[in-house]
Amino acid sequence: MIKVKVSSEGERLKNILITGHACYAEYGKDIVCSAVSSIVTTSVNAILSFDKNYISYEELKDKFSITIHLHNEIVDRLIGNMLNMLREVENNYPKNIKIRKENL
Repeated sequence: MIKVKVSSEGERLKNILITGHACYAEYGKDIVCSAVSSIVTTSVNAILSFDKNYISYEELKDKFSITIHLHNEIVDRLIGNMLNMLREVENNYPKNIKIRKENL
């Protein structure tokens, strides 16, 4: 299962950690993993195209973390859109992806 942990400090998002494998199909053929990867990669690349200092990220096998350094309209809308799209995937594949929020 893919786990998305969204951490906030007060009202502000701070970190997003995505771990695991959806287990919908085997590696390389999993449409849920593909959807999550596409959503996250597109969102991160869009934010970085505006300014590379807005966020930082780390990508490892079965783990992707995003740290938000600056909140502005661009970052907040793109991160919000990414989370909305991930929620849509979660709604359609609840056995394969879970999103949870926590306050730091």
